[in-house]
Amino acid sequence: MELELVTVGTELLLGFTLDSNAAELGRTLSPEGFRVVRSCTVADNHCDIKHAVGTALERAGFVIVTGGLGPTRDDVTKKAVADLYDAPLELNPKYLEALRRRFAKLGRGPMPESNASQAAVPRGAEMLPNSRGTAPGLWLEGEPGTVVLLPGVPEEMRGILRREVVPRLRQLAATAASAVTQSLVLRTTGISESKLADTLEGIDEELLGVTLAFLPGLDGTDLRLTAWGVPALEAVSRLDAAAATLRPLLRENLYAEGNVELVEVLLDRLRAIGCRLAVAESCTGGLVGAKLTSIPGSSEVFVGGVICYGNESKVRDLGVPDSVLEERGAVSTAVAEAMAYGVSRRFDTEAAVAITGVAGPGGGSPDKPVGTVCFAARIEGRSHSVTRWFPGGRNAVRHRSAQMALDLLRRMMPEL
Repeated sequence: MELELVTVGTELLLGFTLDSNAAELGRTLSPEGFRVVRSCTVADNHCDIKHAVGTALERAGFVIVTGGLGPTRDDVTKKAVADLYDAPLELNPKYLEALRRRFAKLGRGPMPESNASQAAVPRGAEMLPNSRGTAPGLWLEGEPGTVVLLPGVPEEMRGILRREVVPRLRQLAATAASAVTQSLVLRTTGISESKLADTLEGIDEELLGVTLAFLPGLDGTDLRLTAWGVPALEAVSRLDAAAATLRPLLRENLYAEGNVELVEVLLDRLRAIGCRLAVAESCTGGLVGAKLTSIPGSSEVFVGGVICYGNESKVRDLGVPDSVLEERGAVSTAVAEAMAYGVSRRFDTEAAVAITGVAGPGGGSPDKPVGTVCFAARIEGRSHSVTRWFPGGRNAVRHRSAQMALDLLRRMMPEL
């Protein structure tokens, strides 16, 4: 079953806001048997919205629209779609009263009169409750086809999509063909997109039964496997078989499947063997610690860390010898090793990682250009250090370095 998306917002076209809603809709709908065949973005303009939705309905018959349901003058999506269906807006007194009660409960004074427009609904439309905001979703059917209107605020859109829209779509899919489009993501790090592609050069997608897509990012390259237009059980079978074929080829570069992050994998392994972790960061300035503390329950493993940006801090807080700094320089594996050793002693942990490098844009030299970063990892008395060069600007170097430090320690540990 095919559908189209229309995302509304001048801010999307100007680049001030990223269109995360289209990506979320694609990820959510395809496993339910709905294939997004086209997506477009239009400005907050009545004529543009009406034309985009009308054209999409002519092609697909089913369209989901996000954005333009707010209370301000530039929120014109509802009126444009209402005109398309020849369904005038009608005030819903019960919802208007519910809005007034909502504002009173928040303790922010009377409801602004502009919010009353959110209680106006195209004739014949079904309202989809929004527990996270004031704009309800709308489900409208008629001669042009079926259109679903959702708020543009991502959190509100996701809530209505999952609680209200997906269950209705499942009912539709149950009465139609049972074919689905389903994906599985294999997550890799420490290997470039091109090298990963070379590794899988001999793989025949037709024999594999799925398509492969390479999705590079700062943290690594995700490999997306997709089974297209087959029954749900067959899709699962194809993906499982394909993943079993690919895992041995990806080797230690594969760290997880699905939405699991590298930091989660590392914390689970450390927890399983009873090791605690401390970190020493120079050029990353706390990014590794931020990754670790973003995971609930990480305090069982992660003890703490030291941000030693200057040489004085490396000496004072971690005990890095002055002689090593003078002879090898702050950006060296010798200093990284001393930082890892010092932070593990300071926090009395069995594991540690350390980072020191040149994130740029200045500070580089012919032998240590911008992007040069040195790493060290320790676990239960064993240590390993490496030097890497990362392309990109300051932000890219720092984020790639944080991921690399965690991955270095992961590769030193046994599989669970």
